Amino acid sequence: MKTRFLTLILILISINMTNAQDIKFPEPDREGGKPLMQALNERHSSREFSTGDLPAELMGNLFWAACGSTRGTYRTAPSAVNWQEIRVYAVTKEGVYLYHEKGHYLEKLIDGDYREYTGLQDFVREAPLNIVYVADYTRMGDRSGQDKLKYSWADAAFIAQNVYLFCASENLNTVVRGLVDREVLAEKLQLDGNHKIVLAQTVGYPVD
Repeated sequence: MKTRFLTLILILISINMTNAQDIKFPEPDREGGKPLMQALNERHSSREFSTGDLPAELMGNLFWAACGSTRGTYRTAPSAVNWQEIRVYAVTKEGVYLYHEKGHYLEKLIDGDYREYTGLQDFVREAPLNIVYVADYTRMGDRSGQDKLKYSWADAAFIAQNVYLFCASENLNTVVRGLVDREVLAEKLQLDGNHKIVLAQTVGYPVD
């Protein structure tokens, strides 16, 4: 009896330690930021990033802007047939996370710094955040492989543009990237054959 009780305690401790590594965000600020037309005018790509960390509240607003939950089953970005097949991964110096729009948090999947695998440019190693857009083909029904490919690329682009506009509003630098060794990165992210890497995007403060 005592052995079973101790085993249960150890399991609960282990679960709590794992959950403690997740990043739970506060409610997003849905009313702040620059006017839309100003953000569109200031949207740009930059490949220079400060190494400074992004605060949790800012990160939360960023991921909500990317593809957060809005009304019922809707997200801030559209998707074909409302599949919502794009999974948004965050790669930081602390580890690899998966964003859950329902619950508005980052689930920690892997410990360690995997930023260097998110692209072939040098800046990805030092920037505080690299986002990886992954298409979950299991959410796309029995469509052909070609349909899944073209729809997932369009859907990832919608999310990437949301990130661009958020970064313009918050005076952050960002660039979306297709130059990724997808085979190597998929292995590092422990993805199976039904999960395809589409794009990556780097975010950080401008260099002083």
